[in-house]
Amino acid sequence: MTRFAWATGALIVVALAALAGMPPRQAVMGSYRTPFDARSEHQRLNALRAARALHGAVIEPGEVLSFNRTVGPWTADRGYLKAPVSYGGEMRPAWGGGVCQTSTTLYNAALIAGLEVVERHRHRWAPHYAPLGRDAAVAQYDIDLRLRNPHAWPVRIEARPAADSLGIAILGRRRGPLAAVRTQVRAVLPPGEVLRIDPHLLPGECHRLVRGRPGYRVLVYRECADGARAGRELVSEDRYPPMNRLVVAGP
Repeated sequence: MTRFAWATGALIVVALAALAGMPPRQAVMGSYRTPFDARSEHQRLNALRAARALHGAVIEPGEVLSFNRTVGPWTADRGYLKAPVSYGGEMRPAWGGGVCQTSTTLYNAALIAGLEVVERHRHRWAPHYAPLGRDAAVAQYDIDLRLRNPHAWPVRIEARPAADSLGIAILGRRRGPLAAVRTQVRAVLPPGEVLRIDPHLLPGECHRLVRGRPGYRVLVYRECADGARAGRELVSEDRYPPMNRLVVAGP
């Protein structure tokens, strides 16, 4: 991805916006950025490719945007690469690994911009690139992120990539942030330990294969200052199960 490519795309978006009667310069209603720390190169590239597909998408008043339909299938023929993906909590290489970082970034920007969440799913275990309770998992073709525009004007999605992070902004007629998002951790669930006997190990030999991690019960609230969604609302209540430690030992 080059700066020229993004600049060219931005010019095209401005031209299309002018043709559609939308002002070429719009205020940022809400934006969010997630880091690329500890992400593989393929995960980063897949996240950026999905962000490019979102860039310039317009949600009309009352319209619902589907992340999966807007981005399209993340397959090899469309330039996506294999990268780690969580299947029931187990990481396996699959096409488009890393796309969930894009949906999560969009989800947080949408919360701040006051968009309505029609569909959103958590990961089995909370990812490291977003606060607890504020991730948005997607999968082809049955797990989607869908957002409705409750405002009286169109909003536009703008991707803002950087070398170390991915940013997404929601643009419209009002300058934001239109809402504040609060996370409340109600419980921390300690991991257990699973012992597996391996006859190939020496007696007394012991190895830890999985470090484990705690689980959480998390509430997420959104506070809107004015408009139709003014007030405090419960956005989600998630329970992330703990990941047990796995230890193998000799007989």
